Amino acid sequence: MAFPFLPKLFRRAAKPTHVRRFDGAAGGRRGWGMGTMGRINPEVSAAGASLRSRARYLAANNPWLAQAVANWAGALVGPGIVPTAKHPDAELSAYFQNWADEADADGRTDFWGLQSDIARGVVIDGEAFVQIITTEAGPKLRLIPPELVDESLTRELADGACIVQGVEFDADGNRVAYHVLPSRPHDQFANYAPPVRVPADDILHIMKPLAAGQVRGVSWIAPVILPASDFDQLCDALLVGVKVAAMHSAFLVDMNGTAGEPYDGTESGGIMETGLEPGTMKRLPTGYDVKFNTPGQTQEIGAFLRLNLQQLAAGLGLPEHLVSGDLTGANYSSLRAGLLPFRQRVEQVQYGTLVPQLLRPIWRRVVTFGVLSGELAAPDFETNPRAYLACEWLPPKPMQVDPLKDVQATVAELEAGLTSRRKAVAERGWSVKDLDSEIAADPHTPKRKESDNAA
Repeated sequence: MAFPFLPKLFRRAAKPTHVRRFDGAAGGRRGWGMGTMGRINPEVSAAGASLRSRARYLAANNPWLAQAVANWAGALVGPGIVPTAKHPDAELSAYFQNWADEADADGRTDFWGLQSDIARGVVIDGEAFVQIITTEAGPKLRLIPPELVDESLTRELADGACIVQGVEFDADGNRVAYHVLPSRPHDQFANYAPPVRVPADDILHIMKPLAAGQVRGVSWIAPVILPASDFDQLCDALLVGVKVAAMHSAFLVDMNGTAGEPYDGTESGGIMETGLEPGTMKRLPTGYDVKFNTPGQTQEIGAFLRLNLQQLAAGLGLPEHLVSGDLTGANYSSLRAGLLPFRQRVEQVQYGTLVPQLLRPIWRRVVTFGVLSGELAAPDFETNPRAYLACEWLPPKPMQVDPLKDVQATVAELEAGLTSRRKAVAERGWSVKDLDSEIAADPHTPKRKESDNAA
């Protein structure tokens, strides 16, 4: 009996000559072992706390990452990002400067010191929360640990509102409140207490998102947590190996099995033992040879260790010397070339994150308080508030390896009309009015020409 369908059943299908696909989405031996990520907020909710905890551990215990965090924070704010009011009334900047000296609600530092703490928190934790406390003396700032904004609180509310990881949104997607867990400075353990709803106007949330719609931040150290941990273990293993190898300075070998007991030596369990001291010359009996221990794990390890440091630096977005501190083979041109893309990245964070999320809201809050309290004279504030609330934040000018070339470049920019003297002075953290007053009052300071003053 014939079965005409059998040839078709067992016929092997011809392999296609071309496959349309993205190789990065392929399976197989290389593809299946690779992780994937879904929507950003569920991923952050699941991993954010663990990433923050491990990042804090590495920043406190790993010398490379401790230096990287310090260098990132220093590059972002330096001694402090200084405001310059766009309104011609110079009292605005002076009023803000007086407020900045007493800005810390805990009285431990000033506004410029808080900037440094916030920048460090953004790098390690991926986010920073600042509560604005209104007092009779003006607004005060207090840093809130990110874990106190209840990450476990996510639920739907009435009329389309919702809470996502402790952040409350209205139906239009606007942030309206933060749910903060109460805590006291001396609390050593987490106690159960319902979170307190704090209006969004009183909380500043500073973070650099990784994707659109991201609610909570992710530590900047996240890409190098595992490599840094492995690097720590590698260094520890090498150190232990070198210590063990150093205990075995040399071995006595009986070449033909007929040698006698070594000079000044003893025999224990069939193993010939003898000691070596500095400056000692020993005569070995006939038949013995000496083999010195040469551990192989320390040979050619320098290049491998540097490769690991380069990987950590790349993951942190820093030039290698800002992680390792190694300037071997560096010169002025290579350092400048390595710093240029890093400074571009720093400016992205300064003007895209710190200014709109932290600095600009604080300026508006402080100036508004000063006007409403009568401490600032602003007769047309109600009709033209933007004139008083407009402000330009100028980060400190990066330090240069050759200060003379930096000053010459600034003078050239002034002469070419590419910048103003007010901006050039503000980049150094000074007020042009205060600088001119100090120069005028100092008899030993060369006086500037009238043409320079006009410029």
